[in-house]
Amino acid sequence: MWRLTLRTLRADAVRLLLSSLAIVLGVAFVAGTLMLTDGMRAGAYERAGAFDRHTDLGVYAGGSALSPALVDRVRAVDGVAAAAGELTASAGVVGADGRRVLGFAVLAAIPTEPALRSYDVVAGRLPDRPGEVALDAPTATREGFALGTPVSVGGSTGPARPYTLVGTVDVADTTRDVGGPFIGLVGADALAVSGERGYGRIMVAAEPGTSASALAARVAGAVGGEDATVKSRQQILDEAVDDAVRDLDQFGMVLLTFAGVAVVVAGFVIANTFAIVLAQRARRTALLRLVGARRSQVFRAALGESATLGLVGSALGVALGVGLAAGATALAPRLDLPISGDLRLTARTVLLSLLLGTVVTVGSALVPAWQGTRVPPIAALTDAAGQPARGAGRVRLALGALVGAVGVGALAGAAAVGQIALVALGGVLAFFGIVLFGPVLVPRLVRVLGRPLRPLLGATATLAVANAARNPRRVSATATALVIGIGLVSAFVVGAGSIKVGIERAVDARIGVDYLVTGIGDDLPDRVATELAARPELGVVHEQRGRVVDGVALRSAHPALVRRTLTGVDAGDVADLGPGAVLVHRELAAARGWRVGSTVTVAGRPFRVAAVVTAEVVGPSPVGVAEGHVVELTDTDFTALFPAERGYLAEVEPADGVSAVQARAAVEAVVARYPTVNLLDQAAYKRMLTGTVDMLLAFVTALLGLAVVIALVGVANTLSLSVVERTRENAVLRALGLSRGRMRALLAVEAVLTAVVGALLGIALGVGVSAGAVAFVARVGGDFTLVLPWGRLGLILAVAVLAALAASVLPARRALAGPVVTALGAD
Repeated sequence: MWRLTLRTLRADAVRLLLSSLAIVLGVAFVAGTLMLTDGMRAGAYERAGAFDRHTDLGVYAGGSALSPALVDRVRAVDGVAAAAGELTASAGVVGADGRRVLGFAVLAAIPTEPALRSYDVVAGRLPDRPGEVALDAPTATREGFALGTPVSVGGSTGPARPYTLVGTVDVADTTRDVGGPFIGLVGADALAVSGERGYGRIMVAAEPGTSASALAARVAGAVGGEDATVKSRQQILDEAVDDAVRDLDQFGMVLLTFAGVAVVVAGFVIANTFAIVLAQRARRTALLRLVGARRSQVFRAALGESATLGLVGSALGVALGVGLAAGATALAPRLDLPISGDLRLTARTVLLSLLLGTVVTVGSALVPAWQGTRVPPIAALTDAAGQPARGAGRVRLALGALVGAVGVGALAGAAAVGQIALVALGGVLAFFGIVLFGPVLVPRLVRVLGRPLRPLLGATATLAVANAARNPRRVSATATALVIGIGLVSAFVVGAGSIKVGIERAVDARIGVDYLVTGIGDDLPDRVATELAARPELGVVHEQRGRVVDGVALRSAHPALVRRTLTGVDAGDVADLGPGAVLVHRELAAARGWRVGSTVTVAGRPFRVAAVVTAEVVGPSPVGVAEGHVVELTDTDFTALFPAERGYLAEVEPADGVSAVQARAAVEAVVARYPTVNLLDQAAYKRMLTGTVDMLLAFVTALLGLAVVIALVGVANTLSLSVVERTRENAVLRALGLSRGRMRALLAVEAVLTAVVGALLGIALGVGVSAGAVAFVARVGGDFTLVLPWGRLGLILAVAVLAALAASVLPARRALAGPVVTALGAD
């Protein structure tokens, strides 16, 4: 039986080629992911101590920053060779052209003590005194900064000021490499630029021969009652590795989740392939039974065939995975993907990939093998071996209807119950409902979609519809493989579109000006709004600030802008907003009995209620604040209450009679001195907020694209095997006058109908999942409604159609390969 199995594999090699391609692609995704994450994990261990090569102890801040005075106390401890404070914050660099250097910049305090310096210097030296700066080498080269020249650096405390560039460093693939400039200053300058009151940690180098445990005890004594923790070198390295590996594990789990989807789709393709192949071998199987082979032997032979196919396909998948991982590593820097490190092909990766591919292949072939070996021996002497197409049983259909209904109910009730887990559960159950009910649903959809084609293609369309719907289980399994990938892609496309529209509505509800000045990675520096307001070209400058006091959200408001963000005024006049007066939102006024004209206490000061207003909900309320519990004060009153409170956004409008070009030039003149500040118009601000959504959508679509490709391979595979099954039938059609072009059209229509049904069901499933998720998010907070991006959904459908047309090319070539006379004699 084993020799017969190997001969069968050789004989059916072409038939099983596309099936093996499905498992090759699925295993390649898994193997590539494991190789990437293994390489990144090894790099994480190597980089964990990049900036602690000479650190023997560390004093880490708890709730508050560590003061420079504490650094001096630690430095004076017996056995301490050197101690220095370290912090990391956001800052910015002004380029040689006078504009901000793009990219999120990291500012770090560099120790001046040689015993603690762990940076790799590329050119020059590290800063030794205030007024000196070190940059990462790529930024210095790109901007044309030469050693000894001034470089303007600024942070959250004020405009940029010049520092002398004394050196460049290499921070690539470290925690200080976040895609933008790296700025190294001595401790005092880092504190001044960042506005921090102290350091995040103190690095300590021990004198030679000093006991680490004894020194740790003495340093802990010097720290005294400070809110700080002393950690050994091993603890520092272990925690650095844990942080890096934890982030890496999360990234790896995301990739493996999508790889799992691809493998599941491959399993559907394999199961369908074996079901077709074993059905076509029914007479051969019956003949084996007739000459003495037991059913168990035939069953084991089929499983052995699947195991061999799975093992070979998995080995090819590992080889392809190496290529995929190498390509991803090469493209990562250009696409700003979070991938770094060298590839690592370990024995664990190879064994897991081979085992996964083999187990999935064998598991997918179990049911087809069991059903395909039920042919009685007597069938070898009759035509009964040509197993007719069977529909699904009543139990399966009833279960499918029930499971599908429960899934739809879970999606519909997710928002009402307030459980996002119901969305995932509903999506899974709805999918299984499609799988179980598919033998009835898919053929009917094929017939419905094929009806408009009959007036256009005549008998060709009629034959294509009949062929596609001939075997309900087969066409259902083929279409269902597409439902998974396209359903997930559609869910992300619809969800992303709905979130983007919700964000844009929130901006429209809160922002009503021409220009916006935003902080990059932090709040606006102290004097930005003041300098903007001093420009005569600008009429309105309003810094959006907020503070929560006693369960009430206090917000700064500008009398000229506040009316634009309101949906209604219940009582009073918004124009009365001024010093000593406030606007109270309806929900808060009702809860506390506040009325227009009454005096209320806000943050310990009395104010008069100028109006009770209604505002559109643009997001979840701050923590500890009930919805609508909002009080709006003038900028002057808010500053008097909270002088140190900063906002992340300032709204700017031109003065009367000033053109937009003049106003923008005035804003740019101020912003140019603050490299942590960005100038945007309203459209650009929306793009900035939604850019992450677009990037995430592109990333997810690319990952799920492989699952869709595998499903389309299944369409080509099913069509190719069906052509073998219909060899004589196709020959008869050709003998009756069906042209070669119409034969190609017949197979193309059959492939397109199958793919379109799968795509439509996938889109419907994705829209349902997105509807449940969006409804849940809207219930939590925010003006989010379901938005259907018809253009992108149409593009998904068009791609499925084009891919199906491409999938029909090889089967059509095979159908037309042999002479008609030879095909008529095929058995």
